[in-house]
Amino acid sequence: MDAQSPELDDVFRALADPGRRRLLDSLNARGGQTLRELCTEMDMARQSVSKHLAVLEAARLVSTVWRGREKLHYLNPAPINEISERWITQYDRGRVNALADLKRALEDPPVDKPSFVYSTYIRTTAERLWQALTEPTFTERYWGLTLESDWQAGSPIILRQWGIEIADPDQIVLESDPPRRLSYTWHTFTPEWQQLAREKVGLDQAFLERIAHEPRSKATFEIDDLGELVKLTVIHDGFEPGSEVLQTISQGWPHVLSNLKTLIETGDILPAPAPPSDITAAAAS
Repeated sequence: MDAQSPELDDVFRALADPGRRRLLDSLNARGGQTLRELCTEMDMARQSVSKHLAVLEAARLVSTVWRGREKLHYLNPAPINEISERWITQYDRGRVNALADLKRALEDPPVDKPSFVYSTYIRTTAERLWQALTEPTFTERYWGLTLESDWQAGSPIILRQWGIEIADPDQIVLESDPPRRLSYTWHTFTPEWQQLAREKVGLDQAFLERIAHEPRSKATFEIDDLGELVKLTVIHDGFEPGSEVLQTISQGWPHVLSNLKTLIETGDILPAPAPPSDITAAAAS
């Protein structure tokens, strides 16, 4: 997305209305709200909220996830993140640091709803995006680690990072429907990984011990082929209230996905300085 693109125009038009900005503020404070909850929160007529949400969805500032019969709405910071990464940053990074807060889709969410939702649009094919999510040669470049598996439901996943191998019986593929949907359990914070995280990125030992005792979470990737574009939605859930892993991955995912988008579209990754490779390490350092 560049300064002359229709997508950028849509984002600015959507943000120009104070009612829509209030909706984004509400979703930033509490993601996963239904239309009814938003109407109550905003003290606004259902029709007005629906119209505002339609504009925000068209501008890609709001993502939705169905849970049963409920349609849950989340702030999607990807367009604003792209403006920051690809446009404003080259002029003056310091003046736009406040945009970083919009990368956090939610804080302390209810445990029965997705904990982190982030959508981005990539000029590629669904098949190539699936490769980028599953093939080590891709993940090594934009993520700094490799994930090795046959990507069948129930199969183990071996993560390699910093020269060590992380394998665990519960580190597995949960769902695999190429090239549309992939879900797997999050990696294990082994003692060996913790030691390297301390040495390489300076993470605090107390923090590492706390995240190692949290329940294992789940990452899901939904791929929608839209023709010239492919929509990638990442849903990371399975956290308990107050999760420190949730707080850190909500900062780490936007950079990883920006790198992924840039690599696929340009053959390169975002310029240095890059954050640490692991999502958890990236956000906590």
